[in-house]
Amino acid sequence: MPTGECVVVANHASYVDGVILQGYLPPRFAYVIKGEMRRFPIVGFLLRRIGSKFVERYEASASARDARHLLRAASAGESMVIFPEGTFVAEPGIGHFHSGAFAAAINAGAPVVPVVITGSRPILPAGTLLPRHGHLRLDVLNPIDTSGDAFESSKALAEFARQKILEVLDEPDLLVAPKE
Repeated sequence: MPTGECVVVANHASYVDGVILQGYLPPRFAYVIKGEMRRFPIVGFLLRRIGSKFVERYEASASARDARHLLRAASAGESMVIFPEGTFVAEPGIGHFHSGAFAAAINAGAPVVPVVITGSRPILPAGTLLPRHGHLRLDVLNPIDTSGDAFESSKALAEFARQKILEVLDEPDLLVAPKE
């Protein structure tokens, strides 16, 4: 893990993923959370208290505003944790990565650190409220340098990080059509 600013991106399989990273990473990281979470009374309060940044996903103007805030925060040297899939589903696998985290990293010249979380899906599956016993594994992959012209776009960087996570995670690529 770099000692300076960076953007951590991780696969997202369960509501416990943020808690896992909060317990593992140093306290200097801000978590980027879907905007709907701020409306849950206790959860929203707790997320604000730990310095989370909320991103609106459904209203275009608010989403653009939030993206600008993230760009400014990254440029000011803030380190962030983002789940670039934006949400998780019950089905195992990695979906599409949104490019906002990667645009912020490129804009700030901050490295992107892919993190692979294995085992959280069975601990707190989608649609359940109580966690189950299970085994977790975190793999912190090598930082991806975003300085210079290493990547032609934030989408290219997003796909590169996505592939790095897929190399370690034993789950399918949900963007590849199943073979018949």
